[in-house]
Amino acid sequence: MGYLSANRYYKQRFGKKMYKASISLDVTCPNRDGTKGVGGCIFCSAGGSGEHALSSLDEAISAVAGKAGDDAGFIAYFQSFTSTYCDVDFLREEIQKAIAHPRVEAVAIGTRPDCLPDDMVAMLSDINKKVPVYIELGLQTASDDTAALINRCYKTSEFYDAVKRLRCEGIEVCAHVIFGLPGESIDDMMDTVKVVVSSGCTGIKFTCLYVLRGTRLEEMYENKEFEVLQMEEYFDIVDRALGILPEDMTVFRLTGDGPKSLLIAPEWTKNKRAVINYINRRFGNG
Repeated sequence: MGYLSANRYYKQRFGKKMYKASISLDVTCPNRDGTKGVGGCIFCSAGGSGEHALSSLDEAISAVAGKAGDDAGFIAYFQSFTSTYCDVDFLREEIQKAIAHPRVEAVAIGTRPDCLPDDMVAMLSDINKKVPVYIELGLQTASDDTAALINRCYKTSEFYDAVKRLRCEGIEVCAHVIFGLPGESIDDMMDTVKVVVSSGCTGIKFTCLYVLRGTRLEEMYENKEFEVLQMEEYFDIVDRALGILPEDMTVFRLTGDGPKSLLIAPEWTKNKRAVINYINRRFGNG
């Protein structure tokens, strides 16, 4: 099935290959520090979903520069935890330092819909006038019942509101979606995709639920409270989801991979090369 892949989108917008340089800020999340909850989302490790992120931009660029080549551009990706859960001036300064780098041509920021107050959106809008800004929202599911189970600590209505306010400023928004969350049917997963489409998001990231050591999800998995998806089963769900997306919505990721040092299940996600080969055979390059 054809879809608008990240590579094709980047070539259309930037005229070249683009790579994300993942960096980590000294921030946390409101469902970790007690503001809304403690412990974070049940699937999230101590690294706040930023296990591949580095502390400095130069380190992050160096980590991928070998495969990127001299002609590629870079997106400074503030990945770990909730990167807008901080003072607006602090984040503005960090972004300005990043976009001053000669190889950085855009910014991506991972965050939550409930951590985008008006002054933060206004600041991001100002930055977006200088370089493209991509906001990545951790939706995971449109079901508020599942959201409560995974300790997301915000309502889906807040997701709709955040996307609307960001899009009114011309800011691109990508939603993160997890397939295989405990208790969810395929219809539930498709409902989440439909919510992303109806919200006005311009991009989407899919990932298979994976179990990391040291998480609440690990306890649930060991207690056999749910089963992880197998590879073909997962990509059958992705295939259905792609059929729901409009042609101009960018699919930034068909699946993710957890850090091997922490990954418990599913085993198939450990073989990244085999997964990529399967994706290319089944879906092409978008």
